[in-house]
Amino acid sequence: MTRAEGTTAGGYLAKNDQRSKRGGIAGTTRILEKLRTRAATMPLLRHFTGGGEDSPNIAIGQGLVASLMVMFGSWGVGWIPSSQESLLSRAKPLLPLRVEAAGVITCTLLLALGSMLLFRAWLRLRQRSESQGPAAVKVIVRAIWTWSIPLFFSFPILSKDVYSYLGQGRLMHAGLSPYSDWVSQLPGWFAQGSDSLWAESSSPYGPLFLMYARFTYFISGAVPEYGVLMMRLIAVGGVALCAYTVVALAKISGRGAAWPLWISVANPLFLLNMISGVHNDGLMIGGVLLGFLLVARKRFLLGILAVSAAIAIKPIVVLVLPFLGIAMVGRHATLGRKMLAWSFAGSVTLGVMALLGWASGLWFGWIAAMASAGSAAFPYAPVGLLGMLAGWIGTLFGGDLAVISGAVFTGFRAVSLGLVFWLALRRPTGPPLLYSGYALLAAVVLAPIIQPWYLLWLIPFFALSRRYPIVWERALYILCLLLVLAGVVDQLSIGQWFSLLWVRIFAAVIGLAYMGYLVFIDPKTASTFGTERSTGQAPGVR
Repeated sequence: MTRAEGTTAGGYLAKNDQRSKRGGIAGTTRILEKLRTRAATMPLLRHFTGGGEDSPNIAIGQGLVASLMVMFGSWGVGWIPSSQESLLSRAKPLLPLRVEAAGVITCTLLLALGSMLLFRAWLRLRQRSESQGPAAVKVIVRAIWTWSIPLFFSFPILSKDVYSYLGQGRLMHAGLSPYSDWVSQLPGWFAQGSDSLWAESSSPYGPLFLMYARFTYFISGAVPEYGVLMMRLIAVGGVALCAYTVVALAKISGRGAAWPLWISVANPLFLLNMISGVHNDGLMIGGVLLGFLLVARKRFLLGILAVSAAIAIKPIVVLVLPFLGIAMVGRHATLGRKMLAWSFAGSVTLGVMALLGWASGLWFGWIAAMASAGSAAFPYAPVGLLGMLAGWIGTLFGGDLAVISGAVFTGFRAVSLGLVFWLALRRPTGPPLLYSGYALLAAVVLAPIIQPWYLLWLIPFFALSRRYPIVWERALYILCLLLVLAGVVDQLSIGQWFSLLWVRIFAAVIGLAYMGYLVFIDPKTASTFGTERSTGQAPGVR
């Protein structure tokens, strides 16, 4: 056989192989469509499948099922402390889920699959609500709260930071400062659920939040379940505040509110981290957005007070203060007017922080804590990796790892601050909300620690500023899917008599398999990812 004949034969076989693969995917798609159509005729299942493309209730129902799966899964592999004060650590109804292999495997399956199914419901919600017009916002709000109800009753997942919150409240109750003292200085800290990663780190939170943490610890009587409930209440408040401010800011800017609300607040990454994960970031971002909303309504003092409260929850958002001042006087104002606005905003914020510092007894300890943050650097954060690498190389020549890596972290903090000043002073100045997003993006990317939920700080600012190419949106969908799955796999709480490695592998396989189904096979979502040619479906929404 000649080379040309071989090439022709090889090409023919490759084409046949490609056709067979496409035929296999198309066959799978047809089978799934038949099952979906059949399920739509059943009395119970018809409320969760089928329906026209203008039926958002179907997507909401699917998301409710997914949230219930996450809730039940968290009861077996979510975080609960082992302290004597815990009400649930030895609860008999939970023992089969947490100590038996069948229970742990089932709960891991529910958690991994439920979190991925929630993403499908989210994607379908957008497709099904596009025909609703102005009513789409109400539909999305209804979806947010329908999905949030089961998540409210879940055990903490994706992170156990909430127990660190309570540990820092315990520190304050003992008369110590979370800025200069550590959670590990008090006995029993590990049994109460605090993450060992932060056990010897300064608190990154502001005095207002730490005062609430102390109040929570006192009111809960050191019972962790009561403390988690109180922390979850303000987390839900943060979700509500974000939803309200995103819609209001979108209307003021003349943009449609449905897409920003869907991409930022209804996002499963947001709901799972804020409500199930019990984080205070939603309240922080909601406070900043409220500040911009009040400034847009010409209520400047109230706007500054709202942002000051957000800073007192998590001081990192002090970086948006220059852009709040620009929003007060307008992008095209002279430098003199901007300086006056910055002076006014800075003075009010300084007064608020001083008052809260006096009330808490912590004063301005948060400044030193911010400057020293990063001692628990994550190796997968680029700057954290670079700092640790530089420190390791330095030790080969007699240097100190902590000193060298700390110098690298400080250098990149200076770079991020320089970028913020440049954004604030450059002419012409860009949109304040968008530039606030740029400032926070610089702080996140150049930090030695990057947590998955830090992405959630950025999405509302960018979503409220402009629309983006579909390729960027698809990249964000994939990133959100991967971050949730990474959190599920990394943050499984199981007994020491089980192999954590194999349970994690099981969760990863389940999650990745369903993710592949969403992206490449599902006839309703593949088009969203631009892979509809493989399934023979018509192009989907953008």
